[in-house]
Amino acid sequence: MKHLIGLLFALSVLPGGAAACGAETDCPLGDHSYRIQMPPELGNTPPGALIFAHGYKGSSRATMRNASLAALAEKQGVALVAADAIMDDWSIPNAPAQSTSPEVDEIAYFDALRDALVSKHGIDPDRIVVAGFSAGGMMVWNLACARPENYAGFIPIAGTFWAPGPQSCATPGANIIHIHGTSDKIVPLAGRPIAETHQGDIDKTLAMYIANGGYSATDAKDLTGLTCDAWRNTDAAILMKCLHAGGHSFKSEYIESAWAMLMRAN
Repeated sequence: MKHLIGLLFALSVLPGGAAACGAETDCPLGDHSYRIQMPPELGNTPPGALIFAHGYKGSSRATMRNASLAALAEKQGVALVAADAIMDDWSIPNAPAQSTSPEVDEIAYFDALRDALVSKHGIDPDRIVVAGFSAGGMMVWNLACARPENYAGFIPIAGTFWAPGPQSCATPGANIIHIHGTSDKIVPLAGRPIAETHQGDIDKTLAMYIANGGYSATDAKDLTGLTCDAWRNTDAAILMKCLHAGGHSFKSEYIESAWAMLMRAN
């Protein structure tokens, strides 16, 4: 069995194998695509994966050129997966109409992406975490709301639902660590109007999710460079709001610290 797993890993990264694509080449997936950087060393244990959803007008190519994200994934021994929107932005409810399409089903894309990671690249389905920045953070919140059981956790950064947010989400509640800058003027904590819509308010999002998932306040351990509040539910899922004093930005150390917390929670 160990030899079979090792062969699957090899096929996932060799040209002409199960997935002849990688960090520099798109992996087609329906109307979408993605890119993947596998760990440099593969043993007999399937690796986990960090999926990253880019921000507005970003791309999987740009994600893969983020040296700090690549180094983080390599240090943790996991695959870095760059998800890619079709248009300028992720097509999610109430997003500005000029940059999205209601005909695009992003949840179905992430369902297909997860399946491809497991079946084609040999990724451990129990150690997949989804992170995203800005519009990508908004995408992550929508994914956490729709598919809480499909991932080990979620790390939305500087983004939540477009207003009005959902009244409820699928249960049981997910492991979520939300990261945000208190000086963010692009996506403020309370949101701001954009075109015909309005960015969501993170405190309202958290209040909904706390009630929806049955979370209660618990002692919070601050993460690297972040000051956090925390809640847990009866399933031991962790929900955290972690703030830094900066603006619309993030550091890879934030994601690394959140990754470690999510791995302990599972």
